[in-house]
Amino acid sequence: MSAGSDTVSRVRAYEEAAGQLRARLGETSVASPDHERLTALDLFRAVPREAPAVFYFDATQTYADVDRFSDRLAGLFARKGVGRGDRVVVILQNVPQFVVVSVAAWKVGAIVVSLNPMYRTPELRKLFKDCDPKAVICHDDQWENVFPATNSVDPELVLWTAAREFQMRNDARVLPEPGPAPQAHALATIFAENTPAPPAPVLVSDDIGLLLYTSGTTGVPKGAMLTHRNLVATALICRDHFELNGTSRIFGVAPLFHITGFEIQMVAAFAANAAMVLTYRFQPQVALDAFLEWRPTFIVGAITAFIALMNQADATGRHFESFVYLYSGGAPIAPSVIDAFAKRFGRAIRSSYGMTELTSASHLAPNEGPIPVDPESGALSIGRPTAAVDAIVVDDERRPLGPGEHGEVVVRGSGVMAGYWRKPAETDEVLTNGWLHSGDVGFFDESGWFYLVDRKKDMISASGFKVWPREVEDVIYGFPGVREAAVVGAADPYRGETVVAFVSAQPGTAINVAALSRFCRERLAAYKCPVDIRVLDDLPKTESGKITRNTLRDGLRSQ
Repeated sequence: MSAGSDTVSRVRAYEEAAGQLRARLGETSVASPDHERLTALDLFRAVPREAPAVFYFDATQTYADVDRFSDRLAGLFARKGVGRGDRVVVILQNVPQFVVVSVAAWKVGAIVVSLNPMYRTPELRKLFKDCDPKAVICHDDQWENVFPATNSVDPELVLWTAAREFQMRNDARVLPEPGPAPQAHALATIFAENTPAPPAPVLVSDDIGLLLYTSGTTGVPKGAMLTHRNLVATALICRDHFELNGTSRIFGVAPLFHITGFEIQMVAAFAANAAMVLTYRFQPQVALDAFLEWRPTFIVGAITAFIALMNQADATGRHFESFVYLYSGGAPIAPSVIDAFAKRFGRAIRSSYGMTELTSASHLAPNEGPIPVDPESGALSIGRPTAAVDAIVVDDERRPLGPGEHGEVVVRGSGVMAGYWRKPAETDEVLTNGWLHSGDVGFFDESGWFYLVDRKKDMISASGFKVWPREVEDVIYGFPGVREAAVVGAADPYRGETVVAFVSAQPGTAINVAALSRFCRERLAAYKCPVDIRVLDDLPKTESGKITRNTLRDGLRSQ
């Protein structure tokens, strides 16, 4: 059989499996999102100008303010030759300027490339070589790290901005002191000029709006090409599911340079005429203060952020009373953490699932009602496929599986990326006629609820038995005093691999390793139990809050 006919047969099988699951859910076809011809810039322009756009410490920026500042920056871009399809790199934390620069890039038809401010010069050089930017905007305290990597960029388009701009409070708990950046490259100078806005670009929904590099926790970062159609469709789905509107205030716990922050906080705010509450970066005590000051109504972030909030001794239910919904995604959630949060604050954290290549969420738990826990694995459901999404599970031969059978989660829908930037081979590995192979192992039940088991690459093979780290971590989270947990495989000459657990303790507590080991043995098969438990002050994480198992695994290999 030829490769082409094999692909056709596979797609037919996928579509048949998806149809069966839709029937199970009582749906006849995948919903088609409204306004398919719109761009993210159209969403922004449709918001009333007087509406608040960003609350930042003690200051408020309206959509008119963002429009005015982005016009001036877009005018500079146009004058310097930045146009449709060019890349504008944004290396900023959660500040109003992030929103301004993104909108300015779209006003000249450019592609936003959002990069992690934690990247160092050698990493930036590799990414700049890949995306070939026309302009770069960073923070002043990053200048000495960023500027040396911009050899191929017009120096007049390498600009900096300060975290302490657009506010007066200067909260030293989170805002850095000014950095050694040259005044000639200050973005504030551009904002102060009355530069005329450029002519409106010919921007269409199939143009790339965002080039977002995957976190690289499982390999070399790849740039996911997300079109304006992707951005608009997912934002509208999130707006409707989370019931966002002009009175909503979205707390920016996720970094805007991460897909959750960019899409569900910023673009969804445009779609809903809503405002964002930003605090530069997540700091638990600063976040709690912002909850009381700005009364946000919606939040979505990594479960580690909610754990950090729980670990604040002065956190009470009052801090969370303004929220209508609280969601978590980005990593599996231990049911014990959900229960502990609800018991302390009287609020439910709802689950979700998504990834960069899916423009964030593809599965969401309903806003109300119980979320099932799989009785065998103890996994909390990640929800059901959203509108405009088909999801199935396939085996290693990419054959569709039925309820309860474990395999790779495969998704088709309006949020699936166009592909990886300049990487056709890698694109072909994960995309099959619009179906994205996630690399995540999961299953669905008879009612259409999906459950995530783990990343395929994180599976541990101990004496030939499969061990999924998440299952072991969920047990460890149930032990009193555990704040964070991560399980990885370590090379073993007899077993092939053996299970190693890393944990951190809640403030004011100590972990009794022997007691934790007994706790695991009472709840897990012997081959799943950690043979080595190590207590750390903190576990390594990405900027978005995901615990990086590969960092722990690499540390074991180097010993």
